[in-house]
Amino acid sequence: MSIIATTLAATTLGLAPSIDDYVQSSLKDVSFTATVAKSSQTELKKINNDFAAAYRFNKTSVMLKEPFKLRMEAKVEDMDILFIVNGGTKAYKIPSRGLSKKENVSKAPGKRQTAFDFGMLTPALFNNYFSAKFVREDRRTGMTVFDVTYVSSLKDKTRHRIWVDDSKKFVSRREWYGQEGFLKATFEYSNPTQVGGVWVPTSLTVKNSENKFSRRMSYTNFKVNSGLSESLFSL
Repeated sequence: MSIIATTLAATTLGLAPSIDDYVQSSLKDVSFTATVAKSSQTELKKINNDFAAAYRFNKTSVMLKEPFKLRMEAKVEDMDILFIVNGGTKAYKIPSRGLSKKENVSKAPGKRQTAFDFGMLTPALFNNYFSAKFVREDRRTGMTVFDVTYVSSLKDKTRHRIWVDDSKKFVSRREWYGQEGFLKATFEYSNPTQVGGVWVPTSLTVKNSENKFSRRMSYTNFKVNSGLSESLFSL
């Protein structure tokens, strides 16, 4: 039985679908290039200044490995900048300047980046990090809607409402609500492609709380389950 049919049957019987049915269980690692197609720093800053700063790179090499490993490389003028998250620790490095900084973010989920930020759902995300509550079946899009929150031990009331493509298992839309409960930004993931048996979105459009266009990204050069070395995520 397909996920869509299973979801409809479960809903009819009063059984809430589980997020476990929508994660990409076969995704072990992925790498790709993130490129800015169009951007407005003015509208990004309305989300918040830190968010605008994090999106200042025009092209970034991204590597993700389960569980909770991320490596991003970008260039600003003549400087190569390296950003690594490994578990609950993140590090910034600028090799040409001899600069390096580490930070413990194990209790600060808002400072971490994961596969979730790129529209991907992996098992590790829902293993003592996120919790997901079924909201409804969206009749207009045919997608399943969940509210995603951090586990209580992280003491962060941020909430994400996500629309999940039932058959391709990626997030097509994400609404980010801050700890005060107000909408901060909307992320629309689109143009999915299948790589190595895994569906991944290749485009991201960001809008601020005023529903104004803020940034469009393209994701290209995907490699899935290539066996990324642990050394790439060394801190």
